[in-house]
Amino acid sequence: MQYAIAFLVGGTICVIGQLFIDLTKWTPARILVGYVVSGVVLTGVGVYDRLVELAGAGATVPLCGFGYTLAKGVEQAVMEDGLFGVITGGLTATAAGITAAITLGLLAGWVGKSKMK
Repeated sequence: MQYAIAFLVGGTICVIGQLFIDLTKWTPARILVGYVVSGVVLTGVGVYDRLVELAGAGATVPLCGFGYTLAKGVEQAVMEDGLFGVITGGLTATAAGITAAITLGLLAGWVGKSKMK
């Protein structure tokens, strides 16, 4: 049952993104930034925590889950390091994801052999 809930929540988040792409004139970059910011805001008001408890990876894998991780990292670092944690917490919490994105993007660039248009 947990897999079904994760699939439904993650799928719903993706459907909302697809609707933004199809029904608005927003660029994909603005939609992606909106997802990250919404993850931070919803975490700040306590809504996203409940969604993560309900859906697990269905809520943390989509891009708004990156915003959730950023907010949680800042929250934890502020508790441990004070105001300095605002600067370091988000980067510390998301370092593995950022590193994976850069490394896999570089690997895809080498393998894909893109051509100039």
